[in-house]
Amino acid sequence: PRPPVGLGKAATLAIANRPAPQRPDLLLVGRPGKALTEVAETARAAGASVHEIGCDLARLADVRNAGQQVKHLLESGAVRPLRGLVANAGVSVGDTHNASPDGYELTFAVNYLAHAQLIGDLLDSLVAPARIVLLGSNTYHQNIFRRILRVPPAVWRDPKELARPTAPDVPATSEEGWTAYSNSKLAILYYAHELQRRAPAGINVTVFEPGFMPGTGLSRGHGPGLQRIGRVIEQIPGVSSATRSGPMLASVVLDDRWAHLRGGAFVVKDEEREVKPFAKDLARESRLWDATAELLNSAT
Repeated sequence: PRPPVGLGKAATLAIANRPAPQRPDLLLVGRPGKALTEVAETARAAGASVHEIGCDLARLADVRNAGQQVKHLLESGAVRPLRGLVANAGVSVGDTHNASPDGYELTFAVNYLAHAQLIGDLLDSLVAPARIVLLGSNTYHQNIFRRILRVPPAVWRDPKELARPTAPDVPATSEEGWTAYSNSKLAILYYAHELQRRAPAGINVTVFEPGFMPGTGLSRGHGPGLQRIGRVIEQIPGVSSATRSGPMLASVVLDDRWAHLRGGAFVVKDEEREVKPFAKDLARESRLWDATAELLNSAT
């Protein structure tokens, strides 16, 4: 079967294929290996300046090292000033017994903590005007479509509890993996709102929802059967795919049309939308910020 196309690859190539005056230097942070190399080579073939930075986002030490590599490239003048950061990586696992190398629940570690680490390390390196775009998802709540598919919404708990893997003696349930994914995406919304309050002037924070993309590799943790079903669903008109949503993500980080967005504004494909009222919560956002600092410091 053909390998799934990820949103990161599609967005990268959409940027690389822009006319030279609109094309920024690309710093690609991702799992080292053939896939990262192929994306970088394809982007270079389109004329882009590309630097690959191998990083296992499940390992916070790797993420910190990636941040240091980016800083070195910036300080050495090897790349132009940093004006955009896309926090795109994501996983969805079958259950919450899986722990990252730092001991955190794997979905929360990759989808949220890794991004908070990298953004925190590079926040002072961004040159205004600049944009930070985090990948969100409407799975934080349960709309009609997700109710039909039995994708559960977020069930928010204290961030330190969300970061704790399920104990080995507690049986897995069919929903816990998806609930963890939804929780990580609600965390992204809370984090984006608090990040904007703390970011330097001229650094705008946005959350991008690419739409339901059943044909990507995100569901690899749920087995090949689900991925095959996803590729069939992907052919239905109106259903999103990485190749359709990738250029939209590139647009949000680069185009003047979106320059006004800030405060964790929520963009669904190519339309700004309001989030549900519970997705804006000053107390939860402040607590998440403090707990995140504690979790990241504990992993040093």
